[in-house]
Amino acid sequence: MNNRTYFYLILILGSLTALGPFSIDMYLPGFPAIAKDLHTTASKVSLSLSGFFIGISAGQLLYGPLLDRFGRKKPLFIGLTVYILASIGCAMSTTIDMLILSRFVQAIGSCAAAVASVAMVRDLFPVKDSAKVFSLLLLVVGASPMIAPTVGGYVTAAFGWQAVFLILTGMGVAILIASVLWLPDSFKPDTSLSLKPKPIILNFLSVIREPQFYTYSFTGAIAFAGLFAYVSGSPLVFMEVFHTNEKVYGWIFAFLSIGFIGSSQINTLLLRKYRSEQVINIALVCMVIISLAMLFASYNGFLTLTLTIILLFFFLCCIGLTYPNAAALSLAPFSQNAGSASALMGAIQMGMGAAISVVVSLFEVPSTFPMTLAMAISSSLALCVFLIGRRMITRIIEVEAGTDSGLMH
Repeated sequence: MNNRTYFYLILILGSLTALGPFSIDMYLPGFPAIAKDLHTTASKVSLSLSGFFIGISAGQLLYGPLLDRFGRKKPLFIGLTVYILASIGCAMSTTIDMLILSRFVQAIGSCAAAVASVAMVRDLFPVKDSAKVFSLLLLVVGASPMIAPTVGGYVTAAFGWQAVFLILTGMGVAILIASVLWLPDSFKPDTSLSLKPKPIILNFLSVIREPQFYTYSFTGAIAFAGLFAYVSGSPLVFMEVFHTNEKVYGWIFAFLSIGFIGSSQINTLLLRKYRSEQVINIALVCMVIISLAMLFASYNGFLTLTLTIILLFFFLCCIGLTYPNAAALSLAPFSQNAGSASALMGAIQMGMGAAISVVVSLFEVPSTFPMTLAMAISSSLALCVFLIGRRMITRIIEVEAGTDSGLMH
């Protein structure tokens, strides 16, 4: 493909991938306002975030087989339509339960975009370029935590939190139109695939039995859970523990996202010299050290606002290095059932995120300790899974830039 086609593909696929993160990040500054309007607490409002994670986790298992059976575009269009309608429902919510339910349905719709974009990377680009493409997608996705909470803070202050969901509705409409007009058919529908529960389950089992898949998908998912701990805990930490307002919180969130997106782009340079596996190893070790330092500082009461921002910045840098490599290595063994593989990978990731965000939201008293504890546990477990799992892989399909050969251990 020529450079122009390549650019538009990355832009559309990046927009599809960014829809979920925008839906997560943009309403975070509105937690106190939502709690006040719906007569509840900020901790209860954070359950709407957990509901979103649960919806994405469950929805990806639904869309994976549909994307393989009917092709990429039809399930994508249906999902985006569901997302648009649910976003309107969020804006019209009058109780916290209605908001939680609407967020769950909104997630069901948005995960069609997430699964389709990941699967289409596998469809449209060679295996050797997949890690690079995932890093480029993260460049687009990185705009969401840089822009979304900042815009959300100003929109909430000026027009109320409901306006945030109306903006998300407009985004859904724009992405749907772009997908209909310019997204190519990247996969021929496989009519031989059954949508009955048993074949679907057997298909997922065949994917998860692949050692390379379960090693890197669980490593990436558990590490990524640290990001969800940060996202779900940061509104309480910054706005209730350190007493920042919605606008300042948005700017802090935007600054911290630079670490995540910047490191994901540095990853493309690192892959010229190192294997994805080596990058993951170093990043996970650094994650453990940083998260344990944060936990120690929080437990002993000297975790200040400045120190929190600094340590979170480098923690997110490590996640930006881990995720694209783990995702690429997880999907590298698959071609025919890449949709199911990407769906299962996403479901594992969001399932971990939902679990850890629920745990963080259970702590009613504002404190930095729940968030830092969750980050330390997730990074330590991710390193353990990586070290143990890679010993079970006899032949790894490498995604190092410039080669598509399998490297023997």
